[in-house]
Amino acid sequence: MRILFAGTPEIAVPSLKAAARQFEVVGVLTNPDRPKGRGKGIAPSPVKQAAIELGIPVLQFSTLKRDAREAVSALGADILVVFAYGRIFGPKFLSLFPKGGVNVHPSLLPRHRGCAPIQAAMLAGDRETGITIQRIALGMDTGDIILQRSYKIEEQETAADVTERFSHEGAALLVEALQLIEAGREQPVSQDEARACYCMTIRKEHGSICWEQPADQIVRMIRAFTPWPKAYTRWGGKKVMIPAAAADMEYPVGQSPSGTVIGEVPGRGIAVAAGSGAVIIQQLQLETKRAADWKSFLNGNPGFIGSRLGGATA
Repeated sequence: MRILFAGTPEIAVPSLKAAARQFEVVGVLTNPDRPKGRGKGIAPSPVKQAAIELGIPVLQFSTLKRDAREAVSALGADILVVFAYGRIFGPKFLSLFPKGGVNVHPSLLPRHRGCAPIQAAMLAGDRETGITIQRIALGMDTGDIILQRSYKIEEQETAADVTERFSHEGAALLVEALQLIEAGREQPVSQDEARACYCMTIRKEHGSICWEQPADQIVRMIRAFTPWPKAYTRWGGKKVMIPAAAADMEYPVGQSPSGTVIGEVPGRGIAVAAGSGAVIIQQLQLETKRAADWKSFLNGNPGFIGSRLGGATA
């Protein structure tokens, strides 16, 4: 099969490489280069960088209108393969592929349709999530399921950890699905619409910690928002990111208001009162500085214990 691969972030790179090893990838469709980093220099997407290394032609369009369709049509691809491209495909675009399109989605569809399924699973407290290879339909993530595998979410895993794991697991499952399609042995299954739910679009401001929430919910957010947008709070007018923490729902917070830094928990971290239980902070990162373990942070910030986080001054 001749494949047009559409993707943008790092999670899609192993799938592109796996597809290129097994099939003929005639082109890569990825988002236009964008500013990156503090210097805001223009940088290519990880998928574009991988395509160049593989010697595969790259297409970049702001919209998928007539000029994009003409360029794609000239490649003569049989099938469209998508992993985190970041745009919706219309009927005219999808009609360019005789064998249709397939999408790699890192969730157990129909649960967590949308653009942030890994984070959504962690925020919801799901004990497992997975990878789905589905047919592309006009509705968002509504296509029939070709293959699906479930995986346990480990207790201390962050979204970054799951993304790295799923980048490789998704590549293997994609190749398996493409082999079924090529051999004419595909047996797609319709999604159960009664079980469907959708992710929210995550924005930078969503990382702000509300200490009135239960400790376990706060810790799920910290894990889900690593590496972006990062969970953070305010202390003495400064922004403090919290890269790692654990929940202790039995910790005796007494009458301490939510957000109060109660004290050290030997060998574990710094206890902060939550709406119920305590968040045991293991790492902190003061704005403009590097992340530090909790002991190092306390040594450099002696007024932290006894303060109240979340807008209150130290």
